[in-house]
Amino acid sequence: MRKIVQVVLMATLTMSSSMALAVSPKETLNIALQAGATGFDPAKISDFYSLQVVENIYDPLMTYDYLARPYKLIPNTIEAMPTITNGGKTYTFKIKPGIYFAPDSAFKGKKRELVAADYVYSFKRMLDKTINSPQSYLVEGQFVGMDKLEKAAGNGPLNYDTQIEGIKALDKYTLQINLTHVNYNFDTILAMPSFGAVAREVIEANKANTNAHPVGTGPYELKEWKPGSKIELVANPNFRKEVFNFKGNPKDPVSMKVAKEMHGKIIPQVKQVNINIILEEQPTWLAFLNNQLDVVKIPQPALRDALVMNPKNPTDVKLAPKYADKGFHLQPVKQLETTFYFFNMDDPEVGGYTPRKIALRRAIAMAFPRNETIARIRRGQAVPVEYAIPEGVAGYNPNFKMGVHFNPAKANALLDAAGYKIGPDGYRTQPNGSPLSVQLATGSTAIDRQWNEYWQQAFDSLKIKLTFKVGRWSELAKANREGKLQMWGMSWSADYPDGQNFMQMFYGPNKGDANFSGFNLPAYNKDYEETLKLPNGEKRQKLYDKMNRMLAQYQPYIFDDTRIWNYLAHPDVYGFKPNPLTTYWRYIEIKK
Repeated sequence: MRKIVQVVLMATLTMSSSMALAVSPKETLNIALQAGATGFDPAKISDFYSLQVVENIYDPLMTYDYLARPYKLIPNTIEAMPTITNGGKTYTFKIKPGIYFAPDSAFKGKKRELVAADYVYSFKRMLDKTINSPQSYLVEGQFVGMDKLEKAAGNGPLNYDTQIEGIKALDKYTLQINLTHVNYNFDTILAMPSFGAVAREVIEANKANTNAHPVGTGPYELKEWKPGSKIELVANPNFRKEVFNFKGNPKDPVSMKVAKEMHGKIIPQVKQVNINIILEEQPTWLAFLNNQLDVVKIPQPALRDALVMNPKNPTDVKLAPKYADKGFHLQPVKQLETTFYFFNMDDPEVGGYTPRKIALRRAIAMAFPRNETIARIRRGQAVPVEYAIPEGVAGYNPNFKMGVHFNPAKANALLDAAGYKIGPDGYRTQPNGSPLSVQLATGSTAIDRQWNEYWQQAFDSLKIKLTFKVGRWSELAKANREGKLQMWGMSWSADYPDGQNFMQMFYGPNKGDANFSGFNLPAYNKDYEETLKLPNGEKRQKLYDKMNRMLAQYQPYIFDDTRIWNYLAHPDVYGFKPNPLTTYWRYIEIKK
């Protein structure tokens, strides 16, 4: 999922539209996030933390089977998977009758049913320029007739009452989408949390701050939000009856155990979710050990204490006896992600496409000790990224190697040859003799400081001045969207399990959205557009390999690693099996 943030709202917001349900401790899930949400309007947010909450408040048309591996798309608010006609350009969805929004004053005391028109309105909002959705790139140019509607609106709001061929309600419960061209991943895009249905009357009644007033048809509603501190969700009293009927895989004992534990139980069993914002990892770990959190991702500083690692293969782990004896459940999960550092390709110092600029970026990449940071900071719980698409995602090529290896001596020789000379002060200058300095954006946590130490060593080895721009996640994300950062480290988690979701990060027209670096290479753009016309297969794979070679050649990114997250749950947590594409909150049970 995306890691972009727009605005932090500094107020405590409480839902008063419906009564909070009385819950007992056994019905309450206590968890922690490392950063606060930025809001809960599906069209306005794209960061990982906000999307986890949005996923549980709103309903997209489709979702993922909780237990299936490989990941399987299934109906959510629709009766069956969509009918696809017109050579793959027309999708028809049948909405299930009897799905209702959570109570809200905008509904004037009446139960409000979900209908096809709600999705029509919600999808159009993604392309409303007054909303400036960070997810608009996913559907820009996709819907027949939408370009005319956008053009008529100019920089103003869309006329939502104008019907278009591309998104329309054929009747109360039938939604039809007509695409301008074939998109083999369109159904997976519509399963993203950002495409959950909102109610128009709620949006219009709260247009001054739609991020603070989420009302959906999902299993939970917002009870309280203290930005940067906590989020509380309670069960939606209008949520439809859903029963846990996911099937386990006989080759996966955990999935079989979960299927047996939860079979036939009403979703959700957890009636309240308390989300605590804890920036530092060590306090999160202590809170779990003190029974204040029910589930935790083992933080990096605690990995060696909590796990017994195979010295020949650190990714082969088991729980340390002192924790296993407490009945904790360990579940390691390799993430569908890449972590990376990117360069601002429009920056006059580190950006550009000339051989000298490429040499500078490659030298910086070669000076960074990736294997050492995996061993020391990640504690061995990560694997190097050698391809822009991670393992587990369609389009991954395990045989491709990016070819950038730790070699400070060769990196310095490369800089010498490119004309980055060492000046009287001992630091390199630009080829024209002007000062050279690089600024790396960073957070302020203890883990951030560890990473910064390695980067300082890397730049010192190159004799390049390095400064740090320290800020909150939201501040840095805003600065990045405005093109004010030179270099920053982030991660990209799969929104949907297809290579398109990763390769679009380097597509020129996505600059300012998914394209963090602003990389804009015509040859890459052309090949990317060609891949959109192809299903997963040999032809597309050859293009993906070619595009990865371009990324290696121009070095807009320094690819780092893919993390293995080791989750721990207390013994009174049942039904827990982490899924990188969907949260577990609604699917588990707490028996305290």
